Amino acid sequence: MSTNNLEATLQESEIALARHCMDFALHHGAQRLRITLTKSLMNLTGLLNGEVDKVALALDRSLQIQLFADGRFGSFSSNQLEKEGLERFILEAISTVRMLEPDPDRDLPAAERLVKNAVTGKELALYDPACETLTDQRRREISLSSMLWPRKAALEKGWTLISEEGEYSDSVFDSLTLDSQGLEARHTETSFEIGYESTVEDPEGNHFSSYWWDASPTLAQLRWQDCAEKACLRAAAQIGPKGIESGKYTLIVDSECASKLLSPLLNALSGSSLQQKNSFLMDSLGKKLFPESLTLWDRPLAPGQTGSRLFDSEGVATREMPVIEKGVVKSYFLNTCMARKMQMAPTIEDCSRAVLSPVGGIKTREELLAKVRDGILVTEFNGGNSNSATGNFSYGVEGFLVRDGKIAHPVREILITGNFLSLWGNLVATADDARPCMSRLIPSLAFKDVDVSA
Repeated sequence: MSTNNLEATLQESEIALARHCMDFALHHGAQRLRITLTKSLMNLTGLLNGEVDKVALALDRSLQIQLFADGRFGSFSSNQLEKEGLERFILEAISTVRMLEPDPDRDLPAAERLVKNAVTGKELALYDPACETLTDQRRREISLSSMLWPRKAALEKGWTLISEEGEYSDSVFDSLTLDSQGLEARHTETSFEIGYESTVEDPEGNHFSSYWWDASPTLAQLRWQDCAEKACLRAAAQIGPKGIESGKYTLIVDSECASKLLSPLLNALSGSSLQQKNSFLMDSLGKKLFPESLTLWDRPLAPGQTGSRLFDSEGVATREMPVIEKGVVKSYFLNTCMARKMQMAPTIEDCSRAVLSPVGGIKTREELLAKVRDGILVTEFNGGNSNSATGNFSYGVEGFLVRDGKIAHPVREILITGNFLSLWGNLVATADDARPCMSRLIPSLAFKDVDVSA
């Protein structure tokens, strides 16, 4: 069965049921509430060594209800969407909430902050009608046409491709958020994704693995044609690693994995981390903690782009805003509850689509290597951790030694350590090569004086 055989988006009967649940809860003792109805449908084709290995279809529906009753709050969800069962579910939920401790900081956001223009769910052009006519045969063609296995001998030079796994999927996600203030906000999007992992063997029998992937809200923008080949060549490029000496190096972090170093900053600016005093960016609002060259924006309103959205889970309208501007922390991410607990003005709950502004007019990773001249290019992170309270980190990485602006040889099993404030303070240059398939558009980055243990 394929997507076009099922109703992939919310139907009027399902929307009417959500509205009924709203009225029913208010009639039976909830003073305020928010309901989120979601529906998703995914088709997946799995591949192994040139053949289709599995085909899967997953349909999921759920209703989440957040209740405010007698100064108390509770959140509940169910995937059994039939009227009588949901009515029993709601009565039990209200009864449960009344047994909880009071939580005076919990409330719906102010009505004036709620989104007004998310009516159809398709305002941001994130829904591709191609999903409605996409057949199982076409999915199979897309999946198999990008595989390297049938033509592997054309690329093998001193190594052998010993396994190739891949997955292609397309999905539809539809959500409707209602609240007792009259909010009705809808978000509908499609996603098309493909990814491969290849393992190669060198003449000595050593194995090396790597991956590549792509994703897009529209099928026409999905780059599947060379995905498998890139995964294979990335794996083969790791053959012949050599050791390096421990010390301080300039670190060039590829755009494919650069968000690994940005996520801890965004987490440290979240209301939950700040309120629990588990953030290395406590009391940072309005302070210049980063270099002049660092500017990070949340740009959630870009039509047709991964990560775009008109509202957050509270129904609050998103907007373009600086998170860090010329090194100055400009915003926290505070939902209604966290803002009240911290006695601050609320914003939105998290960063939708982070965009780091490129620095220095450098376009490509290769140009960045040429500018840096010597250092280590990181292409993958392999474990490690960071301390959200102090900002200290320790990550295993692999990649390549760079000499005179060129890749010299692969390096493996090295460790980078430091502190995020110091690391970002040593940002010296970026490329302009952020991957549009990501919701965090972070280009390749270069940091000086990073501690490396080999």
